[in-house]
Amino acid sequence: MSELLAVEDQPLYAAHMKVYPREVDGRFARLRILTVIALLGLFYVTPWVRWDGRQAVLFDLPARKFYIFGLTFFPQDFFMLTWLLIIAALSLFFFTALAGRLWCGYACPQTVWTEIYVWMERWTEGKWARRMKLDKAPWSVEKFSRKAAKQALWVGFSALTGFTFVGFFAPIRELAAGAAAFQLSSWELFWVVFYGFATYGNAGYMREQVCKYMCPYARFQSAMFDRHTLVISYDAGRGEPRGARQRESAMRKQGAAVPAGTAVGGAVAAGAPAAKPLGDCIDCTMCVQACPTGIDIRNGLQYECIACAACIDACDVVMDKMGYARGLVRYSTQAEMDGAKRRLLRPRILLYACGLLLLIVGFAVAVTHRLPVNVDVLRDRNALYRTLDDGEVENVYSVRIINKDQHAHRFVVSALNLPNAVVDCDAPTQNVGAEEVKTAVVRVRVPAAQEHGGRSFNMLVRSVDEPRLTISTRTRFFAGP
Repeated sequence: MSELLAVEDQPLYAAHMKVYPREVDGRFARLRILTVIALLGLFYVTPWVRWDGRQAVLFDLPARKFYIFGLTFFPQDFFMLTWLLIIAALSLFFFTALAGRLWCGYACPQTVWTEIYVWMERWTEGKWARRMKLDKAPWSVEKFSRKAAKQALWVGFSALTGFTFVGFFAPIRELAAGAAAFQLSSWELFWVVFYGFATYGNAGYMREQVCKYMCPYARFQSAMFDRHTLVISYDAGRGEPRGARQRESAMRKQGAAVPAGTAVGGAVAAGAPAAKPLGDCIDCTMCVQACPTGIDIRNGLQYECIACAACIDACDVVMDKMGYARGLVRYSTQAEMDGAKRRLLRPRILLYACGLLLLIVGFAVAVTHRLPVNVDVLRDRNALYRTLDDGEVENVYSVRIINKDQHAHRFVVSALNLPNAVVDCDAPTQNVGAEEVKTAVVRVRVPAAQEHGGRSFNMLVRSVDEPRLTISTRTRFFAGP
């Protein structure tokens, strides 16, 4: 009965325990630092770059214009955004099938910003052991000052992040002038605070919980893995059974005798009892202490693993100190761990790579060869057609000419595949400025006896000063029931 009561008293959910990742140094740690610097530098610097007298990258939602360096996109180009999303999705499939969660470990915004916030925490509160001790200690002047300094850095960096993000959608120089004069609009202020607070909460406090509980990628990543996917693996065959032992290099340097049963370079010293020798894992738990999500990689691959390779760097340092070969924890494949040969190039990888290459080449061709003019034709909603006094039948259209070019152009409108048609515009030529949209009222007339019912034809819009800017769109002409 007492055992039953003890089970019933247990909470349904375990309380969250803060993860204090230990500082590590190694090739993968340095690669992460370079990635963080490059990505954050790109994010914070890009809005300030000028191009042809304007902001190089600006998504001007009120004007419905999207500037990316020398290119200007309009809402009519949104199919290219879909194209980009397909490329991003296929890239995720490709890199995940090839080498696991590389995106999560090195380029995911959650990982990148969390790394920065952890750095600021280390600068103000000290290394991991000191931070744990500080959190457990009662409040004091030192604790308050360190916590206050950390919060000041976090809040300031969060505000900078929110401000920069909004700077991609509003001219950042005007935004900075408004912020300096305390004259931001209500919407600008709202989004700066919103994205700043989101960064503050996700990177400052939630951290690994976002990866473990909120990110859907962690849940469906296994569908993209196979036996030949490179993942972070613990070599159990080499490391087990694990156990503490003296360092071989230090013992030999001091000329000490190796005790019986002590593992030396993965083997047991002479005179040991007939027992299974210890493996290379000395059970120091350095890989666990370095993990930003708090898992033990020695228990096998887990969905919480973000492939940051901090455990590899930590283990390599221990192996070097022990005089053992590196690679007890390493990037490997399940097939390789089972003794088979590693096969990185396999059918699914090649299919992903070919599809990705075709999409990227097609997107590049579509962007570089796109015509900087677009036309939308809308029929007059007031009347399907009208019969004039001279017997001609007239249809009225609203022709919207979108000039995406950096220069103004003059356009003329005509009709194709509609014999004897007379096209009458509100002006002989339509002058459309650079990156402007102009709507012209176009009347198309044909003799009454020529057409009955409806007929399709092409409305042609051609630039007078640059003939290559010619585009047509299909519409219908109605002349009777």
